[in-house]
Amino acid sequence: MDWASIFIYDTTWAFAAEILIRVIVMFTLIILFLRFTGKRGVRQLSIFELTIILSLGSIAGDPMFTEDLPIIQAVLIMSTVIVLYRLCTWAMMKFQAFEDLLEGRAIYIVEDSMLVLDKIKKGEMSHDEFFAEMRQQGVEHLGQVRTGLLETDGEFSLLLCSPEDTCYGLPLFPKQYQPVEQIELDVHYACMYCGYVDFISNPNQLCQRCENDCKNWAKALNNEIVR
Repeated sequence: MDWASIFIYDTTWAFAAEILIRVIVMFTLIILFLRFTGKRGVRQLSIFELTIILSLGSIAGDPMFTEDLPIIQAVLIMSTVIVLYRLCTWAMMKFQAFEDLLEGRAIYIVEDSMLVLDKIKKGEMSHDEFFAEMRQQGVEHLGQVRTGLLETDGEFSLLLCSPEDTCYGLPLFPKQYQPVEQIELDVHYACMYCGYVDFISNPNQLCQRCENDCKNWAKALNNEIVR
């Protein structure tokens, strides 16, 4: 095996020095680009901003080591992308429909301590993903959550219930999020599909709210959130 061909091939000292210069120039341009996009561009990225960053990686990466690709072409492309980014940002501020088209809308996942049915049926949310996010914010069951929102940047926003308004809700931790096999009298149970809380007579009873065919119920919790 020709190790020299694998690691060096036809690289000369002159081209190695050229690569060093190219990397320094393109690295500086990346920093300037992110600076021009504003502070929002370096926080949690929206779909639109992620598209810009992925494009930036291709634009900036190739000129760093491609001998026959002059840096001026990358500069022209990055300048054009910056102008387009600014124009799109301006248009999103002026026209709500354009912003919804590029970045989408925030989605209500929880309302009144229950999962929003139409979002579940459309497949716009995953139980496991949203439950994990709420657990990370110290939420033990849905009765502690008044409203839950999936933001356009993928972050979750929660409005929690006050201690006196905390109600029975679907448990979110795996050990409690289990279907019951025997029903106890005067005990609240939560539908494992939508979070509806009810007194039930048997573990296979249909949920009045979602009429889900799974017919799984977990014992509901009503303890207050620990802040």
